[in-house]
Amino acid sequence: MRLFWKLFCSMVTITALACSIGGFVLIDGQFRAGLDAQAQLVTTENTLLRRTLLRQMQFSRTFTQEEAARLAEDASSTESRDSVRFRLSDGEGTVLAGHRLAAESSLVSSLAENEAGWEVLRAGDHLYLHAAAPVALEDGTVYLENWREVGNLFTLRKTQYTVFFYVLLGLLLATALAALALSAWMTRPLRRLSEAARQVAGGALERRVEVRGDDEIAQLGRDFNQMAAQLERHVTELTDHARRQEEFLHSFAHETKTPLTAIIGYGELLLSRPEDPELVRESAGYIFREGRRLESLSRKLLDMFVLEQNGVTLRQTELSSFLEETAGALRPALERDGIQLEVRAQPGTAPIEPDLMASVCLNLLDNARKAVSRGGHILLEGTPAEDGYTISVTDDGRGIAPEDLERITEPFYMADKSRARAQGGAGLGLTVCQRIAALHGAALKFDSAPGHGTRVQIHLKGGASY
Repeated sequence: MRLFWKLFCSMVTITALACSIGGFVLIDGQFRAGLDAQAQLVTTENTLLRRTLLRQMQFSRTFTQEEAARLAEDASSTESRDSVRFRLSDGEGTVLAGHRLAAESSLVSSLAENEAGWEVLRAGDHLYLHAAAPVALEDGTVYLENWREVGNLFTLRKTQYTVFFYVLLGLLLATALAALALSAWMTRPLRRLSEAARQVAGGALERRVEVRGDDEIAQLGRDFNQMAAQLERHVTELTDHARRQEEFLHSFAHETKTPLTAIIGYGELLLSRPEDPELVRESAGYIFREGRRLESLSRKLLDMFVLEQNGVTLRQTELSSFLEETAGALRPALERDGIQLEVRAQPGTAPIEPDLMASVCLNLLDNARKAVSRGGHILLEGTPAEDGYTISVTDDGRGIAPEDLERITEPFYMADKSRARAQGGAGLGLTVCQRIAALHGAALKFDSAPGHGTRVQIHLKGGASY
C-alpha cells in the first residue's frame, strides 16, 4: 500500500475510533446518570411510602398483614391516576393491596432479609424502574413495591445514538476530505524526491530537490541532494578519468607509431640504396634518433607502471651534495647549448629514494633546457625549512600558458607538441615526476608566466637542516 493511502486510512480510522468511543462513553454516561437519578427517586419514594405505612399503623392496635393491607387499600383508593403506583405483597408473591404490576418480577424473591432493592422491568414496549423493600409485621414480612415508567430515558438514549451515528458519518466524511488534502500535502515532498531519483537514475545527475523546513522529510531531501552531488562528482571524475585514459591510449599509439614509421621507412631506404654513403649516414641518424626516442618512451612507461605497482623505501639523504652531483650529469649538454646552470644548495637532509629523486631533478632540468634559448639561465636551488627541504628549478625561458598549467602532468600532454617531439619529448616526463613526488609525500608546484620563465618546487617533509 502506498504511503498516501496509509496516511489517509490511518487518519480516518483513528478519527472513527476516537469519536465512536468518545461518543459512546458520553451518551452512555449521560444515560446512566439519568437512570441512577431515577433509581434514587424511586427508592426514595419507596422509603417514604414505607414510613407513611408504618406511621399509620401506629394508630392501630395490631401490626398484622391484614391491617397493613387495609391501610394500603385505603391509601391506594385515594391516589389519583398520576400518583405513584405501589402494591403490598407477601413473600410468596401474593398481592395484598395496591395496583397490579405490569409484568411478573422476581425482585422480591431475590432480596435478602431486611434488604431493599430495585430493577429495570420490561413490560411489552414499556420500561419501568421497580423498587421493593420489606416491612416486618407480627405475623410475617410483607414487601412494599413501587414503580415508575422510565422508557423515555431509553428512548432518549436511542435517539442520541441515532443522531450521533449521522454526526459521525458527517465527521468521517469531513475527516476523509481533510485526510486526502493532508496526505497529499505530506507526501508531495516524497513525490518530488521520487521524481528526482528517477531523473538522476536516468542520467540527470545535476537534478536536486527543493528543501523546506527542518523535519525528517526535509532532512531526507538534504541527504538526497548530498548523495546526488557526490554521485555527480564521482561520475564526473570517472568520466574525466575515462577520457584521460582514452587520450592516453590514442597518444601512446601515436607516439609509438611515429618513430616506428620513421625507423621502418629509413630502414627500407637503406635496403634499397646501400651504395649512397650520404643517404646511409642521414638514414642511420634518423633511425638512431627515433630509436632513442622510442627507448625513452618505453622506459618512462615502464617507470610509470612500476611506480603504480610498488612502493619505495626512503632513506635520510644529505641534499646539498646530492643536488650538486645530480646537476653535474647535465652540465655538458647545457654548456653545449650555451645555457648557464647555477646550483644553490644549502645543507640539509630529507627522506628520499635517491635514484627516483635524481630522475625527478633531471627531468625538471631537461624540461628547463628545452624551454630556454641559447644564453639562458637555469637555477637549481635547495632550501631547508622547519618541516622539511624544498627543491626548486627556475628558468628564464618561454614559460607556460595558464590554460596548460593544470594539464602538464597528464600523460602525453604537451603544450607545444611540435617542439616537444622535435626535442625528443613524449609528454610523460612530468607525469613520472608527479608520481615520484607523490611517493615521497610531496607534489610538484608550478609557477609560470609566458615569456618570463617557469619555477617548479618540490617540498619534502621530514627533513633537517645543519
